[in-house]
Amino acid sequence: MDRRSFLETCSAGAACFSGGFASPAWAANTKQKDYAPALLVNERGDPLRASELKPQANYVFHFPFEATPVFLLDLARPVAAHALSTPDRGAYNWPGGVGRNRSIVAFSAICAHQLVYPTKDVSFISFRKKRAQRGVQDGLIHCCAENSQYDPARGAEVLSGPAKQPLCAVLLTHDPGADTLTAYATLGPELFDEFFKKYEFKLSFDVGPKARNAVGGQTVVSTLEKFCKNPIQC
Repeated sequence: MDRRSFLETCSAGAACFSGGFASPAWAANTKQKDYAPALLVNERGDPLRASELKPQANYVFHFPFEATPVFLLDLARPVAAHALSTPDRGAYNWPGGVGRNRSIVAFSAICAHQLVYPTKDVSFISFRKKRAQRGVQDGLIHCCAENSQYDPARGAEVLSGPAKQPLCAVLLTHDPGADTLTAYATLGPELFDEFFKKYEFKLSFDVGPKARNAVGGQTVVSTLEKFCKNPIQC
């Protein structure tokens, strides 16, 4: 089976390609949007310590809704603020990393091209510590569906591929005394309405009626390998 056939077959489970291949003309709201704060906890329900994160490993949690996944990354180096924009010239300033080394960042795990996202069964999008194939750079979030690449050290800015706007950033606060992390807002182009519309049927089975519910006071962080049965490396 060639790559194209494989992706089309997997899309029945991951819903990767429904709706065609043309990039939709989304109008992005780039302003910060505050949500009820959610403390990041581990799978035992204990507060996640920022120092426990493995450098350059994929972690996943859900925010601001029960069905919207987020990548949590410790990039192992300080990450400075970065100015970003969208195709409709919506400009915003991403504040950079948090934590003791200002190396921890979080971004929506919903690809800005065709809304591909990690599910329990398969993930075509993830952070790549090392290039997986020729043409894929080190240290980028890469989506195998159409090969969009985002730089998490620059606010998930698009470096290549058909995506036209950065991944939506999830803003975190770090409590240096407790060494805990709390998600409290998004910044940049949200695509949640489009996500829920496109995957309404699938989410009704995977998550149920709580898919659109706001995350409560805490959200569980898992490694991508535990969260997803089959992370695709293209």
